[in-house]
Amino acid sequence: MHISVKIKPATFYKYFNKMKTCLFCFLLFSLLWGNISAQNNVLEKRFENNLIKDEISRAYVTPVKIIWLSDDEEKQVKNPDVLLTKFDGQLSTSGEGMCVLRSDDETQASVLLDFGKELYGGIEIAAAIRGEKKSVRVRIRLGESVSEAMSDCIDNSVPGMGSATNDHSLRDYTLELPWLGTVEVGNSGFRFVRIDLLDKGVELPIRSVRAIFRYRDIPYLGSFKCDNERLNEIWETGAYTVHLNMQEYLWDGIKRDRLVWLGDIHPEIMTINTVFGDHEVVKKSLDFGRDTTPLPGWMNGISSYSLWWIISHRDLYLYHGDLDYLKEQQEYLSALIRQIASRIGHDGRENLDGGRFLDWPTARDSIVIHAGLQSLTVMAMEAGKDIAGWLNDKELKDTCTKTSELLQKYHPSDHGNKQAAALLALAGILPPDQASPVILKNGANDFATFYGYYMLEALAKDGKYREAMDIISDYWGAMLDLGATTFWENFNYEERQNALPIDQLTDPSKFNIHADGGDHCYIGLRASLCHGWASGPTAWLTAHVLGIQVIEPGSKVIRIRPNLGDLAFAEGSFPTPYGVVTVKHVKQADGSIKSEIKAPKEVKIIR
Repeated sequence: MHISVKIKPATFYKYFNKMKTCLFCFLLFSLLWGNISAQNNVLEKRFENNLIKDEISRAYVTPVKIIWLSDDEEKQVKNPDVLLTKFDGQLSTSGEGMCVLRSDDETQASVLLDFGKELYGGIEIAAAIRGEKKSVRVRIRLGESVSEAMSDCIDNSVPGMGSATNDHSLRDYTLELPWLGTVEVGNSGFRFVRIDLLDKGVELPIRSVRAIFRYRDIPYLGSFKCDNERLNEIWETGAYTVHLNMQEYLWDGIKRDRLVWLGDIHPEIMTINTVFGDHEVVKKSLDFGRDTTPLPGWMNGISSYSLWWIISHRDLYLYHGDLDYLKEQQEYLSALIRQIASRIGHDGRENLDGGRFLDWPTARDSIVIHAGLQSLTVMAMEAGKDIAGWLNDKELKDTCTKTSELLQKYHPSDHGNKQAAALLALAGILPPDQASPVILKNGANDFATFYGYYMLEALAKDGKYREAMDIISDYWGAMLDLGATTFWENFNYEERQNALPIDQLTDPSKFNIHADGGDHCYIGLRASLCHGWASGPTAWLTAHVLGIQVIEPGSKVIRIRPNLGDLAFAEGSFPTPYGVVTVKHVKQADGSIKSEIKAPKEVKIIR
């Protein structure tokens, strides 16, 4: 059959011209893309197999404040305010309008800058044109606190200030600046930088001192907002703390402990699940732990960290549902489960070898550590049972079930310890209503940055939501009161009294919260003020205040039961593999809660 269609000449030329334009654009794009690809291939060929592309983004940050100068008469430091102005990165041959440093026999030119917020990265210094064409030496000191930036590494001559180190990352070093040139150096975790001109009798004109911010450029898919601004800031600070630690791997600290710790990683994973959704850095880090720990070894040399690795995989699959990835763990997981089961006595008591550790505040209490390990082993076996069911591995499920039942025949005491009581309650060994009084005794005293998350979870299990929110506001909020922009490795709540905020110069009449405290590996200024394990309230507020609980793998079924406590409203979002769930809860005059919920069609919401 032949069909004849008549088209007017004007119409034909109209569409023909459009087709020519589209064809031209397509050909042009193809040529350009081909050239770009060819250039990339040439670049890669130049380095053969030695080229590794950086997955981390970079940005430049201008200081927001000058904390301190070596003189206030502009003799050693002239025109310092220029360092607070934006710089486009390009020096010129003009030496006008520069900050000028000059040291002499009596005074060393120094300046202390504040970037306003903790960040991870390095420092860029743009040295302007000057008379002599030779390099000039400066000293750089990075600090998470003002005290750290003003300290010397291991200088025992100053009480309390001899604890700063260059461990894991250089934060105190000498640098040569070129004539009319820019230098970049780093990386570490810091908020403050002090610069001293070491060479005497020379003038050093500087156009800019910028922080080189290294971060993953990813969206915050999860959110939280309520009528309590303190809780809002705590949620955001926890999210930002973990975000900074999402570098090449998921670290625990950006200044010190730039390592993959497989126990510390669990609160971070829960925060990432809540804020960023499924992210490659989690799997990469969990695999790193597995691949660098051949059995019968324990991850990081600590038996509890291998238990947390199992629990982390259960939670990761529950939220994201990546079965292929879960299958990749099956062989190692099965062998690890058998290894753990072999360390259980006939009476159900755990006898785990390797390093026996829960968190730093309990590190010297072997009785509490045993109660915690008993609980964690039960939790790991229950997680293994879930994983085995998802993998349809009957043998593994039977092993986990029998081991869990054996473990639960033995009931250690909590010994009045908050960490032990929390874990025993989460493991189902101790009734939640018996754990809560232990956890709530003396309020935020004896809370901890790492295991505080599990204390909050145990309180939620007993329905103590209002009390948990009070603890969050008191404990994590106290760090904010002391100048924190990220949460810390350790915080002793009682030390907040008469404490010096981290963004202030040393005052002998006050307790220096960074330099004077600490224990174990975090003595004084060595302590990390950006530690991912302290982010627990972010995940907790979403799970229990917004009430968003994942019920089936892949977030296919989510239960939403808000708990507002004294709040008038709470709203936010939560990432799933199918898109974002949004909720808004408003307390009514009669105390009931009216909720608005929007979810992707693939996600079933139950209430």
